[in-house]
Amino acid sequence: MSHVGVGPRAVTRSVAFLTASVLAVPALAGCSSEDPSGKPLAEQDVASAARARIADGGTLRWAVDSVPATLNTFQSDADATTARVAQAVLPSMYRMDETGRPVRDPRYLESAKVVGTEPKQVVVYKLNQQAVWSDGREIGAADFVAQWRALSGKDSAYWTARNAGYDRIEKIERGSGDLEVKVTFSRPYADWKSLFTPLYPKDVMGTPDAFNDGARRKLKTTAGPFALKKVDTGADEVVLTGNPRWWGEPAKLDEIVLRAVPREERVSELVAGKLDLAEIDPDTADQVGLAAPARDAATGTPLMGPDGTPAAGSDASPQAGPQGRSAAAALRSWAIANGSDEEAAEEEVLAREKRREAEAKRERRQKALSGFEVRKSLEPAYTQLALNGADGPLADERVRRAVARALDRGALAEAVLKPLGLPTEPVGSHLALSGQAAYADGSGALGEQNAKEARALLADAGWEPGGPVKESEAGEKAAGAEKSGTRGDGEDGEKSDGGDDGTYIVGEDGKNDGKNDGGKDDGGKGDGGKDDGGKGDGGKGEGGATDQESGEKHSSGKNTAQGGAPGAYAPKGTAAPAGSAVAPLAKDGEALTLRFVLPSGPGSEALRTVADRISDMLKKIGIGVDITKVPDENYFKDHVASGEYDLALYSWPASAYPATDARPVYAKPVPAADGSLNVAQNYTRVGTDQVDQLFDQAMATLDEKEARALLRKADSRIWAAAGSIPLYQRPQLVAARKNLANAGAFGFETPVHEDMGFLKKGAAGAEAPASPTS
Repeated sequence: MSHVGVGPRAVTRSVAFLTASVLAVPALAGCSSEDPSGKPLAEQDVASAARARIADGGTLRWAVDSVPATLNTFQSDADATTARVAQAVLPSMYRMDETGRPVRDPRYLESAKVVGTEPKQVVVYKLNQQAVWSDGREIGAADFVAQWRALSGKDSAYWTARNAGYDRIEKIERGSGDLEVKVTFSRPYADWKSLFTPLYPKDVMGTPDAFNDGARRKLKTTAGPFALKKVDTGADEVVLTGNPRWWGEPAKLDEIVLRAVPREERVSELVAGKLDLAEIDPDTADQVGLAAPARDAATGTPLMGPDGTPAAGSDASPQAGPQGRSAAAALRSWAIANGSDEEAAEEEVLAREKRREAEAKRERRQKALSGFEVRKSLEPAYTQLALNGADGPLADERVRRAVARALDRGALAEAVLKPLGLPTEPVGSHLALSGQAAYADGSGALGEQNAKEARALLADAGWEPGGPVKESEAGEKAAGAEKSGTRGDGEDGEKSDGGDDGTYIVGEDGKNDGKNDGGKDDGGKGDGGKDDGGKGDGGKGEGGATDQESGEKHSSGKNTAQGGAPGAYAPKGTAAPAGSAVAPLAKDGEALTLRFVLPSGPGSEALRTVADRISDMLKKIGIGVDITKVPDENYFKDHVASGEYDLALYSWPASAYPATDARPVYAKPVPAADGSLNVAQNYTRVGTDQVDQLFDQAMATLDEKEARALLRKADSRIWAAAGSIPLYQRPQLVAARKNLANAGAFGFETPVHEDMGFLKKGAAGAEAPASPTS
């Protein structure tokens, strides 16, 4: 359930939940006072090398999440692999550069200009005269016309996912020559550069049957550096081969094999030598990093000891003693194996044999992984906290704003990104990421973290500390007398066997009463009922579980917060020490408790880390959080999309065309004909007429500077409504074979597939030529 890069623009904006990354990336300079868009926070990491240093031939085995159900990116079941195939085999008028901005792709397009705005907007495309389909036919106006008609929305026989932009075209005609295409719009369209990328041949777009079924498993006609050889569902792979009619720089690789490999199985496939390139999680990245010897900062060569072995303290240095055991343990083992106790000796001999086998297996594994390195950057996507404003407490904007003002977004970003050595700056925009043209930090419209002001907002909304709470069985009790654990899955408020007489026990705030099981959380506890040590920021403990995304350790010990030794009693009614949790809030007999829904599968550990920290932050202003973990396959459809949540974490990809792509995400929900609410992709159900108007104005404004100003204004209004809170840009880490060049963590930039390949023997990487731009 992850996405790659920006994802297919033609389909509805993809949502992602999982993340990954490791190692260090240099941070780029921040934004200047003149340009709020700034620069990307992290560079791409692809081991750039000049084509002259890359060998001809070879097969790149590249892990993907799935074999695509369709190869048509304009269908609703297209996915990230669909987009990856399209990038390699189909024309694109514009591609993404390293800053996440669209640039002309000169391999297909010599120029594209708005040549008129009155009475209608007219754009003239001049195509590269060498650009041809794999059947030898020139790419031309007929292909543009077929794609427009299929995606215009006027013919319901075409099963399209969306028609944004194409529905604004009035006509397409041949220009002054065969290489010119003239497009006239019925309404101004600022994001016209988003159209015809990818461009399909007319035999795919020409009829509904061809569109609906003709490009699901095959693409007979292509026009990229690679062509589609086959989609093998039995072997779970897509095979791309060099296009003999390609007019640009010839592809260095013979084939690219996209193999569907679950993320949890990728380390085994790397060890087995069945992959060359794969997005991985931090645990796998740690294993890859440990397999390589420590390197001298000046020379890049492994650090060696006086005897020629890897230096002590380097990752490659052997552990002491046989099978990595200490000298004392090894001596004891030898003594038992050679002692007079025959039974003990036999057991020890068998144990030593098992250890030798395990060590040999570990060494083989390390040797296999030593041929890889981790390349990392920040993914062109960000993770947000969604607040469901449809009903319940969060329908009140004051409560949503209070939740947002309670969050330390910097601490949340740091929790995920700092352990990976990545820049930890929180995301400041809903509509773009740092470096993109529309980016500006609009979070000031909401305000910085301020618990005092957050509590004031809640008080203004009628939520009172320690207010009465209705109970179905035990009658009424004060909210402040409830157990501090408000994050369980149904056991909140239960008394212990000895009862709760209201006595405050110093040092035992939020202590586990032993009733949590597995996925249930209580008080200050994190994932799986593990105590976080009472720290408001989630805490870092010792001996805890490791976060699968960030590698951060979670405490599993008991609360040892300052304030006195556990068991030291104060009389009933004694005030808690300063810094302890605020009394829970209540209103009209109901406690202020929010349901936080999270995915439970592997790869979601970072989301759960962030959720635990958010819960602690909200607890400090009196808001209880009930964490509910659900299967990954049900998380989005049955909870987020259906509105069955109060709080949720998921990610949106960045877009170079936010006026078009972000509008359905933040548009005000409208009633449908059947009486239901049409939310489009606005799963928070929070929207305003003003935001809609600003998007519409930006979409119709051809002045790029003015359009950016409108988008930034819309973003400020979205911040103020507090329906979603951007947190951090997602990390991206990729295991790549060390001699693989021009591939890895691409960041914003569209891959240049013809330049990917394996270095010649003895060749070192060198800066590759700059990607083609307009």
